[in-house]
Amino acid sequence: MQRILRPKRFNQLWPFYLLAAPGILYFVIFHYIPMSGLMLAFKEYSPFKGLINSSWVGLDNFRQFFGTSDFYILLKNTLLISLLNLVIYFPFTIILSLLLNELRLKVFKRVSQTIVYLPHFLSWVVIYGITISFFGPSGVINHYFTEWFGGSANFLVSNEWFRPLVIFQSIWKDAGWGTIIFLAALAGINPEQYEAAKVDGANRFQNIWHITLPGIKSTIVILLLLRLGSSMDSNFMQIFLMTNSLNLDVSNVFDLFVYHIGLEQFNYSFAITVGMFKSVASLILVLGANYAAKLLGEEGIF
Repeated sequence: MQRILRPKRFNQLWPFYLLAAPGILYFVIFHYIPMSGLMLAFKEYSPFKGLINSSWVGLDNFRQFFGTSDFYILLKNTLLISLLNLVIYFPFTIILSLLLNELRLKVFKRVSQTIVYLPHFLSWVVIYGITISFFGPSGVINHYFTEWFGGSANFLVSNEWFRPLVIFQSIWKDAGWGTIIFLAALAGINPEQYEAAKVDGANRFQNIWHITLPGIKSTIVILLLLRLGSSMDSNFMQIFLMTNSLNLDVSNVFDLFVYHIGLEQFNYSFAITVGMFKSVASLILVLGANYAAKLLGEEGIF
């Protein structure tokens, strides 16, 4: 008779539960318990009355938010920055991973990886300081502009230059760090496939197109789905530092709006309303993209 395997008892698995406990507590305390504050979106919150006793207003906050012209400006600015990150930053990390993977000299490869990883550990304040040093009114770029063309460009206060600078900052700071998962996926490709392709006369570009990219396709899809889930989010600190009164037309995104409404004007209910809309929209995007991925034959994330 086939032996029936019983589940292990708790006293056998308690070390694993103990290791998982800090992570579980983190999510419970900082992610699930604060969800009770979502009811503020349906109330007119008053610090003197408290969360429970504040007057109930139903969907008035949502009607006010969707009825203002700010909603369309915020939606446009947020989605444009996310789209540029999706179209430029995300493929750049894949290309950088492929280039690093093609390096054959191990010492040079490790040094190159370390160099592209280092900017990730710099704070956005430092990144902004470097940006001013290069693109500010008296920065290096404007110095050469003045010397060569007799004029200067207003990079940091220009609507046209705001998005390119934000994408450039993201690529310089985090593209190297974003290659870690792709490099791990590339390491899992069977080397025998490359050897067989070499026997068939394939060159490096053919190897990349027919072996490397198909080998990491599932990883690309999963990371793309996760990025779509955060498409309604912007890097608040980066946007906050790059924003000024002259480029506010293109830099005002949902996260910045929540900061001004919630922390500067103390309109907590309205700020929670905006945050709740962002979360629901992100969930819809993830579910839709995951469903589309499954229709195309990919595994998806759930």
